[in-house]
Amino acid sequence: MTVSLSEIRQSAKARLREPYLIINIFLAGVIMLIMIYSGIFSPDKNNYPVECVHEKITGEPCVSCGLSHSFSLILRGRLDEAYQWNIYGMRIFLFFASQLLMRIVFSRLYIRYHETREQLILFDIIGSSVIFLIAFMPFLIWIFKFS
Repeated sequence: MTVSLSEIRQSAKARLREPYLIINIFLAGVIMLIMIYSGIFSPDKNNYPVECVHEKITGEPCVSCGLSHSFSLILRGRLDEAYQWNIYGMRIFLFFASQLLMRIVFSRLYIRYHETREQLILFDIIGSSVIFLIAFMPFLIWIFKFS
């Protein structure tokens, strides 16, 4: 039994139309944009186009102030400086890095193992939720403290 190239292409296109894979590709793209943003803008030049709205309105820094600087410094390997800009920068950076890796690994597993897709998605949701809560707990506490 031989499979034509057009059949392989149609099969690949059909798989990429599955919602789980579309979501994973989209999230991986967003994370890559965050990493590119952090790599392009320099912490030394302080040329970030996005400013903290909370700080502009209230004059007080918020829990996320300095994250752009922190991410940029982490990408450049300047970890001590990154902690000075935002003490939670590393945990948020690790969240995004782990999510990028998870999007790639889980997508490959999803394509390869058809019979365990439901369990895979459930494991992905639970694992991502736990990692999110660990990474963003200080932010959630800060939000509920001020609301």
